[in-house]
This record gives sequence, C-alpha cells and structure tokens, in this order.
Amino acid sequence: MKLGSLKEKNQKDGRLVLVSKDLKNYVDVADIAVSLLQAVENWNQVEPKLKERYQQLNSGSLKEAKPYNESLMAAALPRTWLFADGSSFIYHVKLVRKARKAPLPETLQTVPLMYQGEAGRFLAPLEAIPQVDFSHGTDFEGEVGVIVDDVPIGVTPEAALKHIKLVVLINDVSLRGLIPEELASGFGFFQSKPNSALSPLALTLDEFGPAWKDGRLHLPLTVNLNGQFFGNANAGEMYFHFGQLIAHAAKTRPLAAGSLIGSGTVSNEDHAKGSSCLVEKRTIEVIEKEKAETPFMKVGDTVEILMRNEKGEDLFGRIFQTVQKV
Repeated sequence: MKLGSLKEKNQKDGRLVLVSKDLKNYVDVADIAVSLLQAVENWNQVEPKLKERYQQLNSGSLKEAKPYNESLMAAALPRTWLFADGSSFIYHVKLVRKARKAPLPETLQTVPLMYQGEAGRFLAPLEAIPQVDFSHGTDFEGEVGVIVDDVPIGVTPEAALKHIKLVVLINDVSLRGLIPEELASGFGFFQSKPNSALSPLALTLDEFGPAWKDGRLHLPLTVNLNGQFFGNANAGEMYFHFGQLIAHAAKTRPLAAGSLIGSGTVSNEDHAKGSSCLVEKRTIEVIEKEKAETPFMKVGDTVEILMRNEKGEDLFGRIFQTVQKV
C-alpha cells in the first residue's frame, strides 16, 4: 500500500489517504483511520480494511477517487513520538569524520551510531528549508526510514524486523557549521539538526518485491541539486540493517508505535554514484583535489530526493525543497 497525509487546516496530523500504485489517484480513508499515526497505532485492526480499499482504488472501482496532486500532501507522517536517526553507511561515517578531523569510533562495526532528532513536526515534501544564516552550512541528507508499531524493550534484531510497517524517504537537514561546536561540548546534536522533511508517501514492504531483503531496501536513491545529478547511491549497502538499528534504539526502552528510524545518509564507496549530502561530496573533493569546491546550500537552491524501482516507477513521490531565508 501507498499511504499519505493530506494537508488539513488546523489538523497537525493531516488526513489519511491511500494513493494508487501509479500515483495518479487517491482516496480519503479517514473512516478507517483519521491519520497515519492512528493507523500505525492500530495496525492489526486497520490493515485489512486499508488493503481492501487499496485494491479497489487500483482497480478503478472507487467513484470517490480523486486525482493525486503532490502539492496537497503533508509529510507522510506529519509528526510522531520519536525520530531516531542512525548512521548505518560506514563509508559516510568515515568521510564525515575525516571532514571534521575526528577519529573513528572503536565500535564503528559493532555498535550503530544514532541520535534523537526533531519529531514534533516534519517538513512537507515541497516545503522550503529555512535558512537563518548561510554560515550555518545548510546541507541535505537523503535517507531511507522505517515506521514501526509498538516495539518491546530489548527486542532482538531479527524480531525487530517484524515491527516494520512502513518505509519513507527522509531529507535529514543538517547545519554543518554548527555541528563541530555542539559535538565538542560533549552533549551531541541539537541546533545543528532542525526539522527534517519526509516523502509524501509511506509504503508497506510488499510494494518493493525482492528489493526489500535482509532488512534493507536494495534500490538507488536519486538526489538532484538545482536540477542536476548529484547522487544515485544504492540504499541496500547499509552495514547495519534496520532490524539492528531498531534493536539498538530499543535496548533500554520500548518504542511507541509510529516511531521513525532513519538509515543515515545513503552512501556508496563508488564515487561515480555520487553522494546523498554535500559534506560527503566536499570531503571527496578535498581528497581528490585538495580543496572543497561545492558550497553548502544558499537561498534559492533546490534539492530533489526520490526513489524508483527496477521498472523505473516512482515509489514514494518526491521531496523537492527550496532554501528560503527566514
């Protein structure tokens, strides 16, 4: 299924809709669950009803179906209880640490890196990225994320995979100029990690066919900067799979239904596939050319993030954001 949230005035959680497989039509399903968060919190009860309605939508038998328009969509999950973002692409970790002249953690290959991000409001897929000050170093980060149902404390990585209900794309906005000072304080990210954006659609695992395997989504993530190719790294090259990330997050606490777990920036060692964030590209430029040439985002710059399957079909709709001065 493809689920999304219509923008709804005075409703912070939006209004739940199903979108057809070809992204041409949608149908309101608020009679089943008012919001995506409510649907995930009651997944066992609502999933069969949503599946039936989704089949009807794709068959063209629903007279109440309307044309899909991306401008109507909020983030697939407009807000939730927890956004825990991992860093499961080790090559990205190595490059970012090199950019900061920071040592690699001794547990790099045994313990996932993770931070808790802002979950009170996700930016809509077409909403502007606010820029307070260019010196903050506005960067995008293309990621994959999973939405879980209730996860018990101490869950194993294998059992954790069964709690994944939906998959989304994420633009994890980062302010690179603020990160070194915050990390040097010994208390982690805060000001350097503002609101992230989510794709307009959240998909159930059956939408991916064989591309979903071993707790990973084995498809390339397309990133375009100002209308030009920037990256097409394969998300399947995660070192830690999503079950391991979920288990890490749930080591000392249960996770509430609706919690979002991010993969971290999608990254491949093959530089021909480009990058999914600016700091990675800048670090590669320093390695290869002894100087970073690509600037961080400025007012008016655009970033587009999307994913297509092996048939070339758009899966999640697109994140398309413009940097705007505030």
